[in-house]
Formats: sequence, C-alpha cells, structure tokens
Amino acid sequence: MNNSLNHDVNGTQDIDPDETREWMESLESVIAKEGNERASFLIEKLVSTARQWGSNIPFSATTAYINSITVDKQPKYPGNTDIERTIRSYVRWNAMMMVLRANKYTNVGGHIASFASAVTLYDVGQNHFWNAPSDKHGGDLIFSQGHSAPGTYANAFLLGRLTDKEMDNFRQEVGGNGLSSYPHPWLMPDFWQFPTVSMGLGPIMAIYQARFMRYMQDRGFTNTEGRKVWAFLGDGETDEPETLGAIGMAGREKLDNLIFVVNCNLQRLDGPVRGNGKIIQELEGNFRGANWNVIKVIWGRRWDPILARDTKGLIVKRMMECVDGDYQTFKSKDGAYVRERFFNTPELQELVKDYTDHDIWELNRGGHDTIKVFSAYQSAVNHRGQPTVILAKTIKGYGMGDSGQAQNTSHQQKKMSPESIKRIRDRYQLPVSDDELVNLPYLRFAEDSEELKYLRQRRIDLGGYLPARRTKAYPLEIPPLATFKALLEGTGEGHEISTTMAFVRILNILVKDKQIGKRIVPIVPDESRTFGMEGMFRQLGIWSQVGQLYTPQDAEQLMFYKEDKHGQVLQEGINEAGGLCDWIAAGTAYSTHGVPMIPFFIYYSMFGFQRVGDLIWAAADQRTRGFLLGGTAGRTTLNGEGLQHEDGHSHLMSATVPNCYSYDPTFACELAVIIQDGLRRMFVEQEDIFYYITLMNENYEQSPMPEGAESNILKGMYLYKKGSHTKKPRVQLLGSGTIFMEVIAAAKLLDEDWGIDADIWSCPSFTELGRDGQSCERWNRLHPTETPRISHVETCLSGTKGPVIAASDYMRAFAEQIRAYVKRSYIVLGTDGFGRSDTRANLRSFFEVDRYHITIAALYGLVQAGEFEATKLDVAIAKYNINPNISSPWLV
Repeated sequence: MNNSLNHDVNGTQDIDPDETREWMESLESVIAKEGNERASFLIEKLVSTARQWGSNIPFSATTAYINSITVDKQPKYPGNTDIERTIRSYVRWNAMMMVLRANKYTNVGGHIASFASAVTLYDVGQNHFWNAPSDKHGGDLIFSQGHSAPGTYANAFLLGRLTDKEMDNFRQEVGGNGLSSYPHPWLMPDFWQFPTVSMGLGPIMAIYQARFMRYMQDRGFTNTEGRKVWAFLGDGETDEPETLGAIGMAGREKLDNLIFVVNCNLQRLDGPVRGNGKIIQELEGNFRGANWNVIKVIWGRRWDPILARDTKGLIVKRMMECVDGDYQTFKSKDGAYVRERFFNTPELQELVKDYTDHDIWELNRGGHDTIKVFSAYQSAVNHRGQPTVILAKTIKGYGMGDSGQAQNTSHQQKKMSPESIKRIRDRYQLPVSDDELVNLPYLRFAEDSEELKYLRQRRIDLGGYLPARRTKAYPLEIPPLATFKALLEGTGEGHEISTTMAFVRILNILVKDKQIGKRIVPIVPDESRTFGMEGMFRQLGIWSQVGQLYTPQDAEQLMFYKEDKHGQVLQEGINEAGGLCDWIAAGTAYSTHGVPMIPFFIYYSMFGFQRVGDLIWAAADQRTRGFLLGGTAGRTTLNGEGLQHEDGHSHLMSATVPNCYSYDPTFACELAVIIQDGLRRMFVEQEDIFYYITLMNENYEQSPMPEGAESNILKGMYLYKKGSHTKKPRVQLLGSGTIFMEVIAAAKLLDEDWGIDADIWSCPSFTELGRDGQSCERWNRLHPTETPRISHVETCLSGTKGPVIAASDYMRAFAEQIRAYVKRSYIVLGTDGFGRSDTRANLRSFFEVDRYHITIAALYGLVQAGEFEATKLDVAIAKYNINPNISSPWLV
C-alpha cells in the first residue's frame, strides 16, 4: 500500500485508505474530464460545507512551486520572438556599456545586475502592453524599479530618444545634460514619471495612484477605463514595510487597474532574500491573503517537457524542497553541478538522462521567458475584481557569467573583465569586433533595419514613447484675495478662534468657488473632528467606490458620517503614509492625468515630516503641487498630549526640502494671504512647489491685516506694531505662530513694568527669511563689483534700534536661520528638548518661551548694550518667579 495514503502532510494517520483512494480517483477524473477550474470549484464547495459544520480546516494561501498559468492556457504570442530577442540583446548590452563607461571614465557608479535580471519583464511591457497617453488611451502609469534605470535609458537610446553624449553623461547631473542616476522627475522632468529608488515608496505610491484614478473617474474629471498602474519592484524590496503596508487596501478596494511585477531574483543587495526559505511562496501567501490575484512565473519553457514527463510529481516536490539559497547557488555554478545537486535521486536523474549538462544549464526561469511573461501580463490586464501581482523568478546578473551572475556581490558589480565582456558579446551574438571591445561601444540599429522598424512600430501602436511625463496642465482661475475679506479683517474684539478653524473657513470658501471648488481634494487622517472638519462629511461626502452601504450611527445628526461614491473628502483612517500618497496622487494629477487638482492634506504636525519624510522627499522629486497642513502644531500648543505628540521641529525638517515653502502663521489674515498666493503660484503660474503650513488649536483674537502687508507676509516678516515712543530704550521683538501672542504680551510688560519700548514683528516664515538671506549673500559673493543686495531681514530692521529677540514654538534652530542677517545682538528662544504634557502656561514657562522669559531676554539684550542695569535684571527675574538655577529643558 502506498504509504502517502496512510498519513496526511501533518502526519495524521489515514483511518480508511480505501475511501481516501476513492476520493483521489474521483478528483483525478474531474480534472481529466472537466478541467482544473471545475476541480477547484468542487474543492472550495467541500471546504465551505465542512466549515459550516464546524470543521477546523486551516487556510492555505500558497500553491505548488510552479507556474500559475499552465501550458495549455498560454495565449498565442503576437510578436516576432526572433526580432525581440535581438532587441533585448542590444538593450542589455547598451545598459551594461553605459555603466561600464561611466566607471571607466568618471567612477560615478551604476548598477548592472538588477536590470540584467529584469530585461524580459520590461521588454514585454514596452512592446505589447504599456500605453502612452494619446487620443485613444489615457496612458498607463509605470513605476520602474530604480536600480533598473540603465535599461530604460538603453531602450530610449535605441529608439533615438537619447544621444551617445547623453548616455555618456549617465550620473553626471550637475551640467544639466546628463541622465539621472535613478528615476528622478525633478532632474528629468520630461522623461521620468515617478521617483522610485527609495525602496518601498514606489509600491505604496502606485497603490494610491491606482485608487486615485477611481476617485477622478467617480468625480467626473477623467475617464480612466482601461488604464493600468504597473509597479516594478524587487523581492528584496518587499522587506521595506511600505512595500506591503498598503496591499490590504488595494485588495479591499478591488483595484483591478493595479499590477505589481515583483522581480524575484532571490537576492538582496548583500545576499539572498530568503536563503533558508522561499520568497515567492511567502509573497504569494501575503498577497493572496490580502485578496490579490497572484500569478507565479517561475519556470521557463525549457522546463515544460520535463514537467510533462513527471507523472509522479517528483520534480514539483523537488522544486519545493530546495530553498532560495540553493537556487542562487545553482545558477552561480554549471550544468554538471545542477545535475548532481538538483536532480539528486535516481528517479529525477532518469527524467533528464537524455539531457546534456549544457541542456540542463539552459533550463530557464520564467522571468527570462518571453512567452511566459507575456502570458502573465495578458492574464493580469484582463483580470477583473482584484489587483494582480506577478511573481517572476529570475537570476540576478543574468547573462553576466562569472562577473556577477547569481553572486552575492552582483548588486555592486560595476566593472567587468575584458574576457567577461567578450563572453557576453558571444552569447548574445552582438556585432562588436575584438578590437572594438576595449572602447566599450554602444550599439544602434541601422535606420532601415527590421529591428528598429519593429521597435518603433510597437510604440506607435501603443500611443508613443514611455516613460514620458507631462510638465504642464491648463492654468486655473483662482479666487482673488478679496474673497477672504472676512479673514483679512480679523475676528473683532472679544471673538477668538484658532488658525485651524481659520483654515477650515478658508477651505469652505474654496470648495464653494465656482471655478476651482470641485478640484479641491481635502485629505484627512482619522482626526477630522480634532481639526473641526466634520461638517465637511455631509457637505462634501467621504469618497467611497461603493457609496454607503449602511445607515450611519449618527444619521439623525446634522453632521452625520456620510460616505458617497461622488464624495470629495479622502479619509484615510490612522494612516499618514496613505494620506500622503493620496496627496501625491492628487498633487501630480496635472501630470499623470493632464487635470490639475488641488490637494489639502491636514494631519498632526508631529506625524508628518517626522513620520513620512521620505515620502515627502519623493513628492518633492515628483514635482507635487499642493498644501500640507501641520495641525495642532507647536511644542507647547497641543497641551495634554505629551512627548510623542508635541512638535517642535517639523519646520526644521521642512526647511530641508528645496521646493517646499514653509510658514508658521499666527493670524487668519496671514493664512489667507499665504494660501491664496500659493494657489496662484502652483495652479496659475504652474510652479513645481508645495507648501507646508502649521496650524494651531489655540483660540485667540485674530488681528486684521495691516495695510499693504501682503508681500512682506509672503517674504516671511512684516511690522505688526511699531513702538509708541521714540526716546525710551527700544527692542525688536520677533515671533511666529501662537508664541507671537506671547511676544505681543511681552511688549506690554516691557512698557508697563520697565519703560522699554518695542517694535513687534510677525515672522510667518523664518525659513523663507533664511533662504532669502542666503540668496542675497551668494549673489553678492559672485557679483563683487555690483550694488550688493540686501536681505529682507536687513531691510526690515534697517533704521531700527535695540537688540533683537525672537521666539517661536519650535527649536531655537528654527529662528537661528536668520542670525547672519540681523547684524546686531540677536537672542533666540525656542522649545528645544522633548515635549511634555501640561497646561500651555506651564509648558511655555518650562521651555522659556512665555511672555516673562521673552521680557527677560529683551532686558538682557539691553544689559549687554549698556542700556539697562544688571541689578534690575535680577529684580525682574525674581518678579516673574523665574528660577535661574533650574536645568535647561533640552538637557536630559
């Protein structure tokens, strides 16, 4: 009796082998007569019925370690495989040459092995699937794997899109004529669509781009039917939490316009991805469990005859036994090694007894087989109701032989010996003589060649060249500043609101605007009620592909929770990374869809740049346009939340992003001016910039805008109030955000308690002031014989007297950005150190940014200037109950 019938895979004894055999024979009969789909249906019904009766049948999310698409299900290939093989060989060669030449002449680096493993994956997409924007198709979105950039350049070179000189300028980006190291829209705005080399970010951004397509269609902005988002990633990249972090959302939302292609070459940068396991099986389980359609492309056509011979399933069993570390080693050796180590039993050796060692070595993997890859792509684009992931098994450094194929050092391979280059030339039958090899020549097709005609025709049939990027869209008509008249005039005496509430009022004005209202995309995490935005639930609706399938708990309330297929608000739950990806998708719609959208993403400021700063950097590279709103900002403003909620440094982080304009406004009038001008710059002038604006949840009286202050607000500093006396000692007080209210109070203390006059300056952006100063400094350094330019800080303080004191709710480094341009005594107060939970008054005293410490700082500046007695300063310190011996808050 066959022992396999006596026990199951878990070792459980078979109490009735005859009955088991009958069931097995019945199943085999169904498969033979009615096919696998019918057999699968019957098994699913049996499992479902058993579970209904209480049977504990475990779920298995993996299938056998073979191709998902059987030979009989493969579609007929529509292309010319011989011509395409030649094209791939040229692309492979040119990609290798550009890296080798770059390292020979400039030593700037580059990567060969990743693209060497993925040539076929990209080639089949370029020739048969990827649509460019045209009058017939909206265009597919392609997220290329960053380390495979040389291959994309090599393809563009053959098409005549790039010159020899441009290829030779690979990674030489400073002069403006080079090719960027990786996909960088900022450096190549007409070419690359998406930045992807910060691993893990491409996949999560692709998911939200696919979902935003549905949003755009549901809201009537564009027809996205038939358009796909293709994301290429490596199996090692799936270790990044962002890579798999949103696949559940894609499955839940049934994003069948999304296709992941995972290049499973089994290697990370340093070694195996899962040396002791199987990354393809692991990923299959992850994606299938997240409700994705999974297509495995593991074995190439040369395995098909062997698998057909194996009627006992021995090959499939052996394929499952070997771990990825084995498979890597196999492809770093030779056919004899594979025969001995893989076909390691008499039964397995019998299956390949007529195969030479060379034949065994040529047994190919699915990701290198054009037919297998095409079958998978065709199945993916036609699948409905689920996103698809294609797990394609390849070899890292495929074709590089002893210079890098399947070696742990493959990723860092940047140079090759002349012998290795010669072997590659011979393997791919390339027309390069031995004498020419030393020059590492590029190869082109003749203009009248069949290969070039074929290559161009494929792209013509698919609408044009890819990658390619739109840089502009039509300009929008934005509302004038006067539209925000109520906010410019202030709230009036005794009426207090926060800048967060002021923002909500601005947003309400904008969504009602006839020209741009429908283009506003409000994006919120699970904190709408914190920001006072719950009124938008009913007014605008929360977008959902299926609408609202339930009666909300608060249906009888005025501001009930409303989901709507045509909703405008994107509510991402507790998911700042997802919200940021929404914002990127909306903020790049002008490029990806030719339709400008205006995203406003509001979140706890602490959970923005600190948590998803890498995505924000990618957004900057991608030329995203929109507004980021850091709500409940400041280290002392969000009282009661504590260390991990209180933000005193987001403005330092935002200052590191060159095309991010950062503001920390105090008043609603400042906020209105900043947002209105941002709309003009981004959506009329179409500047590739974005804004970070901090908002506070502290209520206070909102002052009206001083006449003519608009331009200075945008520059970052304006005179809020001039001191009322001329003969008293004078100080200059600067502040931003809610701490500016403490600055105003300090000016009153200085006057009433000490007879000191103060000019009060609101500084909505120390960052922009610092950048302006640096710009002037550089211009003056490089134009020594011309009239020097004067920074805005110097211009404002020109003609004033007294020491300058600045205070904010951020670390002192924030206001320190302007020190070089103050040109006199400058004292900075800030909230360095960890946050605390307490009352606002106690927190501001603790961090030494309250009115009393600002007053002491001003008096100290006057002591240094000889205009105030030091003994009186001791009196002031005692008067305000300040303990001079307590440790500084930033000392821990």
